[in-house]
Amino acid sequence: MHLAYPAVLSALLFCTGLYGVLARRNAILVLMSVELMLNAVNLNLVAFDVWLSRTAEETLHSGQALTLFIIAIAAAEIGIGLAIVLAVHRNRGTADIDKLRDTSERHDPDDPDHDARTAEQSDEAQKAEATA
Repeated sequence: MHLAYPAVLSALLFCTGLYGVLARRNAILVLMSVELMLNAVNLNLVAFDVWLSRTAEETLHSGQALTLFIIAIAAAEIGIGLAIVLAVHRNRGTADIDKLRDTSERHDPDDPDHDARTAEQSDEAQKAEATA
């Protein structure tokens, strides 16, 4: 098989994964798109390793060994990522990335300046009521 076939397939898989990361709003679909991109890189590594081993007549398959490490790291990454997404879904009730961004900017009630800010806001509200 020629090197162009797996390289083109790898490029298509990577572009599909990149589109999924940029266009999706669900965190689980974003994680699946990242996995698709990693698999495209793995395909490229194995294809080039086979192509280079034929030309150099070497028995050392470093591309395939690197692919095994990437698969192990990807498995750990998806396990941790899914655990985080499930914990966030249980706490907030959604896995939508845009909604998670909006709720992450809330004020911390344990903040020492929180009481001063709420007092100022209540004073302003009382002044607004008095003038109305």
